[in-house]
Amino acid sequence: MAASMFTKTFFASINPPTAPNRNQKTANSNPFSLTSLPTAHKRWKNSQDHHDTFTSTPLEYPNYGTKKHDFGGLSVQHSHKLEACRRALRKVGKDDGFECLNMINAIQRLGIDYRFEEDIDAILKGQYAKYIAHGDCGQNLHKVALRFRLLRQRGYYVPADVFNNFKDREGKFDKELDNDINGLMSFFEASQLSIEGEDILDEASSFCEQLLNAWQIRHPDDYQVSVVGNTLGNPYHKSLARFMAKKFFDNLNGTNGLWLNDLHHLAKMDFNMVQSIHQKEIVQMSIWWKDVGLAQELKFARDQPLKWYIVSMACLTDPDLSEERVELTKSISLIYIIDDIFDVHGTLEEVTLFTEAINKWDFAALEQLPEYMKICFTALNDITNQISYKIYQKHGWNPVDSLRKTWASLCNAFLVEAQWFSSGQSPKPEEYLKNAVVSSGVHVVLVHIFFQLGHGITKETVDLVDNVPGIISSPATILRLWDDLGSAMDESQDGHDGSYIDYYMKEHKDSAVKEAREKVVDMISDSWKRLNKECLISPNPFPAKFNEACLNMARMVPLLYSYDDNHGLPSLEEHMKTVLYESVPM
Repeated sequence: MAASMFTKTFFASINPPTAPNRNQKTANSNPFSLTSLPTAHKRWKNSQDHHDTFTSTPLEYPNYGTKKHDFGGLSVQHSHKLEACRRALRKVGKDDGFECLNMINAIQRLGIDYRFEEDIDAILKGQYAKYIAHGDCGQNLHKVALRFRLLRQRGYYVPADVFNNFKDREGKFDKELDNDINGLMSFFEASQLSIEGEDILDEASSFCEQLLNAWQIRHPDDYQVSVVGNTLGNPYHKSLARFMAKKFFDNLNGTNGLWLNDLHHLAKMDFNMVQSIHQKEIVQMSIWWKDVGLAQELKFARDQPLKWYIVSMACLTDPDLSEERVELTKSISLIYIIDDIFDVHGTLEEVTLFTEAINKWDFAALEQLPEYMKICFTALNDITNQISYKIYQKHGWNPVDSLRKTWASLCNAFLVEAQWFSSGQSPKPEEYLKNAVVSSGVHVVLVHIFFQLGHGITKETVDLVDNVPGIISSPATILRLWDDLGSAMDESQDGHDGSYIDYYMKEHKDSAVKEAREKVVDMISDSWKRLNKECLISPNPFPAKFNEACLNMARMVPLLYSYDDNHGLPSLEEHMKTVLYESVPM
């Protein structure tokens, strides 16, 4: 089918305006600023001629993504080193000892496990068969905890009662473990994969944290102090491996293994190669952001394209998903812009009409709206059509209805919040949170990712993602509650968002702020347990890569909402600098 005929039927339900002419693009001179990228002269205009549409011509968008990457001689070196490391992993895997688990652990922490997927699967399958046949690893806490974590992460269910061997006669964990630092760190890491009802892992987390903190105080000069601190602050399962990889580079000296040097060298090459890909993507985003000129047209809105890109980078870690990361960032930018329309700029009447227009997805409904809303809707429509068309071309499924539905749900949730504020109404905390899960925007991001990955798309799975299943609502809950724990004040916003803590204290008038905050921390922990169950324990119809994207969304949250006293994001900025800007010396 010709492209022009396809697009006629593909978007026949609407009449989008002709894409505006694009001026020549110039690359941003500094694509590494978190708060802003320079913008060009305005590009988006609300077309007055709705009838000259995409129904008679194919979509013509610049290809901002980059799929082919030439690293010259480094690619050859990388290929040879990768093959050497694969041979080493296969060798230790055949020996069926514990060394293979240590090697897998190192590979994961170096952020290069995506290069070894088949070999890791084969080894862990054998390890699980060994566990089923012979039980746990005895009294070695490090071995028991590491195998437990590696197997659970891969979807193999190992019950938490394997750790009962480390309790005393009174049912408490043995305090003689306080000198087994490697065992305690592995045990703490394992406890992060708990699900609801596993009290033993909750006890383990507190037990290990207490002993490790005490050990740090007693041994301030020990070389492992930094390792212990990083374990407590950034446990592997709840952190982004690529963001933590450089710290592991520095701590490799304390790890044994003949394969270690090869892995270290491979990881450094890999880090620099992937960093180069991300830098190219940032330049593409800079060009696109300048080209569309939304920051120039909508001066009230946040101008943070690099922050939005980092969310895409965190969720979609496969280097081959370059185009998908760039496209996803465009949608994320619209979440923030629309949020600012509702929260800081639009009147209640305006945002009500805007929400109606989004639900109808009809340009005729825009006639009563101010120009800035028309510009926003035009951009949203254009980007949604572009992404939908590309997904159809790659995966044979037209997601346009699902994507429009997510945007409508988002605006409906934003409108509910606007109505609460306008009326002075204080919803019950449960009512607030149910709506806030949708207004977080996580559903919009993850539905886009589901279709972009292109695996397991069926009517059943589409119906599931359209209705915010637990695998989506759990990271959304984590994000919203993390946001509410802070000041909920972004760097440049003057909005009036409520928070779960506010509404909880209004309903429980005798509660102190400390009590309300502790409740929110517990709710975040419970949401992680539900997410663990969805992704790692309960069978679900979603592919592993989508499960991982949902986990990555939750892992990204602390970086997005760890504001300092100046409403800045120093932790995020530091990670951005480390991951995107500073290469690793070879």
